[in-house]
Amino acid sequence: MGVNIRGRSFLTLLDYSPAEIRYLLDLSAEFKRLKMAGVEHKWLSDKQIVLLFEKTSTRTRCAFEVGARDLGMGVTFLDSKSSQMGKKESLADTAKVLGRMFDGIEYRGYKQSVVEDLAKYSGVPVWNGLTDDFHPTQMIADILTVREEFGDERGRKLTFFGDARNNVANSLMVVCSKLGMHYCACAPKENQPDEKLIAKCREIAKETGAVLEFTDDPAQGAKDCDVLYTDIWVSMGEPDEIWAKRIELLRPYQINKELMALAKPTAIFMHCLPSYHDRETAVGEDIYQKFGLEAMEVTDDVFLGTQARQFDEAENRMHSIKAILYATLK
Repeated sequence: MGVNIRGRSFLTLLDYSPAEIRYLLDLSAEFKRLKMAGVEHKWLSDKQIVLLFEKTSTRTRCAFEVGARDLGMGVTFLDSKSSQMGKKESLADTAKVLGRMFDGIEYRGYKQSVVEDLAKYSGVPVWNGLTDDFHPTQMIADILTVREEFGDERGRKLTFFGDARNNVANSLMVVCSKLGMHYCACAPKENQPDEKLIAKCREIAKETGAVLEFTDDPAQGAKDCDVLYTDIWVSMGEPDEIWAKRIELLRPYQINKELMALAKPTAIFMHCLPSYHDRETAVGEDIYQKFGLEAMEVTDDVFLGTQARQFDEAENRMHSIKAILYATLK
């Protein structure tokens, strides 16, 4: 019996089985093939979706807009200044209105409860474009990138270096658990994942054969590693005063040439972007002036090196989001 997720929301990969996740990965690869071959696939020309953005974005917005238009859909974008949600109109009322006008809703913002309530009240599929807890659409792109490099993700060791309790790290632990991978959270003890989420992932791992590892030793994290993954050290919306403490805490977890050399020779570097790998941004220059750092979570030589796959990963956001849209709306 084939996989069918039509009408489902996409809020966290905890809600999806390994078979369903692999179906989305296969579908993503097929959409990428069609795109590269120039084959038109406007298969959802009767659909309309709305994108609700409380947090700004480059990749998420572009991936949803281009993916939806490739499928023939109409797209409406609403940022925090364009919507009355939570201001003059309750979340529930907004969801009910949008659910009557659109076939699906994407949300990118802060609380996981918001995207869950949108799904509860709207009556249409809702897709999590990022919350403080999870970033599930990123994961399909990430594992597609791993597949393209290694052929099969199962058994591959992926280590996240940095703040291992953020939304990307949480989602990586979930997807690796679901797909039988070896996930390593390499972070200071105070930045390790939430114990409740660890417990959920351990239960999943019993069924899939996944390995979960937690260490504060970067050398241990890099040992036998296939994928070295990181993210910016301070997330969107966090106050400036956190920078000094976070830099001091996470500086040993910077991915540099020395750390890459401790991994497998075939290892790759991944990053969900944006990245502070040089001084070519206002933030990067500000950090240099205040702390003397030329780069933060990854050095420029790694970011621009032959093992880097972050731009393949970024492109794959478009193909994977297209797969999620199609599978839930077809």
